[in-house]
Amino acid sequence: MIQHQNDSGIGFKASAFGPDFHWGVAISAAQNEGAVLSDGRSLSIWDVFARRRGVIKRGVTPAQACDFYRRYKEDIMLVKALGFNSFRFSISWSRLLPDGSGKVNEHGIRFYDDVINECLLNGLTPFVTLYHWDLPQVLQQQGGWVSPLINKWFRHFAKICAKAFGDRVKHWLVLNEPVGFTSLGYMLGKHAPGKQNLSFFLRAVHHAAIAQAEGGRILRKHVDGARIGTTFSCSEVIPATLQQNDLAAAARIDLLLNRLFVEPLLGKGFPEDDKGLMDKMNRENLSWKYTDRMQFNMDFIGLQNYFPVVVKHNAFIPIIQASEISPKRRQVPFTAMGWEVNPTSFQNIIKRFWKYGAIKELMITENGAAYKDRFTGGQINDAERISYFQSHLQALNRCMKDGVRISGYFAWTLMDNFEWAEGHEARFGLVHVDFKTQLRTIKDSGYWWRDFLR
Repeated sequence: MIQHQNDSGIGFKASAFGPDFHWGVAISAAQNEGAVLSDGRSLSIWDVFARRRGVIKRGVTPAQACDFYRRYKEDIMLVKALGFNSFRFSISWSRLLPDGSGKVNEHGIRFYDDVINECLLNGLTPFVTLYHWDLPQVLQQQGGWVSPLINKWFRHFAKICAKAFGDRVKHWLVLNEPVGFTSLGYMLGKHAPGKQNLSFFLRAVHHAAIAQAEGGRILRKHVDGARIGTTFSCSEVIPATLQQNDLAAAARIDLLLNRLFVEPLLGKGFPEDDKGLMDKMNRENLSWKYTDRMQFNMDFIGLQNYFPVVVKHNAFIPIIQASEISPKRRQVPFTAMGWEVNPTSFQNIIKRFWKYGAIKELMITENGAAYKDRFTGGQINDAERISYFQSHLQALNRCMKDGVRISGYFAWTLMDNFEWAEGHEARFGLVHVDFKTQLRTIKDSGYWWRDFLR
């Protein structure tokens, strides 16, 4: 076990962020709960997608994951033991509404009641994400996020959650990374439900942009004293050169990665591009008619950042005409996922969002790194992950000193989990999980956090 009781290695203590700062870890239902057909839960799109040959590394599925459904008490105790004061988790739509809409599964309500109550018993502030990528399969069979009925279904789900849990849960996140589940799920086919269709993508984007605002309005109406946000994945986009075609390529990628959902939320409508992608959006969806419905005054925005991207013009890539230059090729530090480690870029993208001016406050709702963990003498020495957190917290501290209002930081993730298409190969956890025995082992990074937060 490492010892950092008097020195965090970064020149300041957690108290430097203020007494009301939310220090937390994040998990999600699909990646952690398992128990996919227990107590009335129906299949989600990830349960079905993971059965396809070749789509998940080593063919693993989320059927068991970390068994959080049965082990939530010990896992929440781990959050407390590591010194965190907040815990972010999501609601499984198919556990609450096995038919996607209509009748509520009381077993599902009881489970999340128990999780919330266990958080409160341990002095942890619960942060609940309504939608973290696990749409019920029964709704996907009717079109999923492409269907014109999706917002009706989502409003019903959001209202049930607000009424069932709003007496104890005051911190809410509407959507997790909408650009992730719309692009990877409906255009690139790499994530559930595995569709590859530009028109599907544009319709899913349109519906998700409405959902993030309407979810906010439902929570505002039904939860007294709610603090409402939503989360965006984001990456600083850096042009490979200052040549005009590289600058234009970077602008198009920036639109997709960073601007696509925040600007409609702020009442600006969808951003424009030089290749007509958003013109196609307006022609297909009449998006200009929905500008007001896509706007909502969030209490905070959650940013989820892991890496920057460096892009160059590539005429062979349809529409966006851009491709990434990998960190390995550029000979810069990168994680086991091949993602660049760049805390300065983390700082830059935070400031970029803050410059919109209409955002009340920011939270970092995900940040972390996957590395190849090493067992030595019964402990897991993950010094690279510790270094990652140290450098990114230093960057976060600089942002706050520069006047950016930041109210929380959530490490991704509490424990190794089902990491989407990476299966069990990508390990982001502060706690190691043996997926055969479900044994939890705190990594050195977990002990580092305990000492930093002490």
